[in-house]
Parts: sequence; C-alpha cells; structure tokens
Amino acid sequence: MSRLLCFLLFLGLLLPVVVPLFCYTCVFPAISPLDCIRFPQKCPPGQQCLSSRAVGQRGHLRVVLYEKSCILPALCGLTGEKYAMGLNFTFTNECCDTHLCNAAPPPTSRGSLWAGTALALLMFLRW
Repeated sequence: MSRLLCFLLFLGLLLPVVVPLFCYTCVFPAISPLDCIRFPQKCPPGQQCLSSRAVGQRGHLRVVLYEKSCILPALCGLTGEKYAMGLNFTFTNECCDTHLCNAAPPPTSRGSLWAGTALALLMFLRW
C-alpha cells in the first residue's frame, strides 16, 4: 500500500501546476488623458490580458477611451468599430499573457487632454 501511495504522490508531482493569470480591469472605461481606475482580476482559464484603445471623433471633438480586462485570445490583435456615447469609435485590442502585464497607463497628448476635458464638460452640462 505504501508503494502505491508513493507512486501516486510521485505522479502528482509530475503534473503541471496551473496558475491563474491576473490582469488589470477597469471599473469603467477611461476617457483620455485619464487612466482607468484599475484593480487586479483573476482571468478565466485560457484568457489573456487586454489593453484596448478606442478613438471616436465628431467634428473637432476627438475622444479616446481606454479599457483593460481579460479576453479570449481570438479577440487579441483585432481592430474594428463600435458605437458609444453617440460616436463611432475605432478600437484596437492588444493582449499580453503575463501577470498584470496590461498595467501601462495610456500615452497622453495635449490634443487628447482638451478633448477629454471638453467631453467631461459636455456630459456635465447635459445632466
């Protein structure tokens, strides 16, 4: 009996240990130049960390949204369009597969600072 127990213990040591991947996720999408309020989240098995950037424009108003979360690998590297806040956005998904690898804050520029401020003011005035 002890040989069987030793064999099973040895066999158990040979099995790979599955460690869950942790990625940052946003409480809500952030409007440039702000980074989102993020916290670590355990991803479901087989998913990767996502950093997504979406750019929408209406006239001179340009809005950039940033999102972080877990995502299926099939959605990584995609570029497409989505509709939000009355604007058509072009988005780009970038993925990585190490713990909390999607932590980098979004790059900022002076133009996006004004656009984000203008959008915040417009949203405030609508309330």
